[in-house]
Amino acid sequence: MFWFQGNSMQLAKSSFRHSLRNLSASKTRLPVLTLFTKDPCPLCDEAKEVLEPYKNRFILQEVDITLPENSAWYERYKFDIPVFHLNGQFLMMHRVNTSKLEKQLLKLAQDSRD
Repeated sequence: MFWFQGNSMQLAKSSFRHSLRNLSASKTRLPVLTLFTKDPCPLCDEAKEVLEPYKNRFILQEVDITLPENSAWYERYKFDIPVFHLNGQFLMMHRVNTSKLEKQLLKLAQDSRD
């Protein structure tokens, strides 16, 4: 009886670790939506609110363009934030275009299934 319980516990631990690996693997496959921003940025705050319903479909990465290491982004986007890139490619600026975002997220999801 103890042997069975011990093996069951090992099986449960192994299964749990496997589930965690699958969960973290699935998260790493999510597309990355990069928000180029600065503080303060009321339009960026508004954009993040619009993105809230989509938050489980991408990883949001924020880049503060005012930091010294981001000076190239500052020169490029200082008058245009918020700016969004999806998986490193320009997607939109100034406001969230939900139809464009939805279209690109669906395309990426479909491409990852193929």
